[in-house]
Amino acid sequence: MSAGSIGAAPARPWYRVLYIQVLIAIALGAVVGWLFPDFAKNDWIKAMGDGFVKLIRMVIAPIIFCTVVAGIAHIQEVSKVGRVAIKALFYFEIVSTFALALGLIVANVARPGAGFSGKADAAAVATYAKQAGEMKPVDFVLHVIPDSVVGAFAAGDILQVLLFSILFGFALMALGERGHTVRALIDDIAHAMFGVIAIVVKVAPIGAFGAMAYTIGRFGPQALGNLAGLIATFYLTAIIFVVVVLGAIARIAGFSIFKFLRYIKDELLIVLGTSSSESALPQLMAKLERLGCSKSVVGLVVPAGYSFNLDGTNIYMTLATLFIAQALGVPLSFGEQMTIMVVAMLTSKGASGITGAGFITLAATLAAVRPELVPGMAIVLGIDKFMSECRALTNICGNGVAAVVVAWWEGELDRDKLRTALDGVVDPSDVETAVTTG
Repeated sequence: MSAGSIGAAPARPWYRVLYIQVLIAIALGAVVGWLFPDFAKNDWIKAMGDGFVKLIRMVIAPIIFCTVVAGIAHIQEVSKVGRVAIKALFYFEIVSTFALALGLIVANVARPGAGFSGKADAAAVATYAKQAGEMKPVDFVLHVIPDSVVGAFAAGDILQVLLFSILFGFALMALGERGHTVRALIDDIAHAMFGVIAIVVKVAPIGAFGAMAYTIGRFGPQALGNLAGLIATFYLTAIIFVVVVLGAIARIAGFSIFKFLRYIKDELLIVLGTSSSESALPQLMAKLERLGCSKSVVGLVVPAGYSFNLDGTNIYMTLATLFIAQALGVPLSFGEQMTIMVVAMLTSKGASGITGAGFITLAATLAAVRPELVPGMAIVLGIDKFMSECRALTNICGNGVAAVVVAWWEGELDRDKLRTALDGVVDPSDVETAVTTG
């Protein structure tokens, strides 16, 4: 398929473009949730959003397995895998520190919790605090090791699947030519799985409609009232992080953050509609390969980033912690705020893979730094759903940029493909093209 024929894709009718369909679905969902809240709270409406996320999640484990195994098995030198992993982890920690620091700075300057008058109900957050307390650092390390390979795939735990995939990839690499048949089979399975994604993604507008309608119907527009300041501050901080911090990193690596965001706009809208960054993981990995990043770098960096590079969650934790402290009138010294950064850096990793991870990591951070602030989580409980979307959007932006940067750092970024894709010569919304061209 020629570049010219691919470039002609945007000429198709506007109503067949995925991101436009998702935008319309999100708007309709908000209107339905606002005007018909009882209807929007119906279990079948909620099932639309939940069902789409489940459809995506059912293929995440096999896609990660195939991508990571193929990436490692095709590498000739073992040292390269360790080198890429070390570079990725170093990058994750540096950028995560910027995210945590930015949340603290904005919270101290804007003081969104000052003058807030609300009651904290400890019982409302008891479940989250209990989950956070159960996941200690040693538990997290042991949790990475699955009880069985089948169990890791059945649970869909990204870190467990990633660990087994790395081990299997090294074993397949050691087989040399004897492993050619298995490598070819895994490559074919990966293509088939992306074909499944191409089918599933067609119902993304339905999932986005259901998720948005249920959210607005359940919490109502008034849920944004008293805490609009915190929500606005969080969204503004996330935008500053993406544009300034990630923008500067992207510029150093030789590309524009705005062109990159335009390139992954479909995935961003799917995340916005479903409040889950995992719902766009397979498509993101496919697009990053089309962008010029090597299969091995994408296969290692992106899955690891979903557990170790949660920029949106990091911003949320420091910002929400200071908001709660300000709302309850509990002053935090500079030393305590620095402690929050260190603790949050650890707890953000410890709660990965847990439902409601952002809220749970907040509970873990508060419990470790100032336990008396834990009941104050009830203040932000009602709006956490609205902020989870921003967390997910920031997380996926951060992981996408991380893959490109590590690929550039490793010398495995195809500049011609990068320039062609970001300049819009190739239509990034055509998921089927990504599958057929491999």
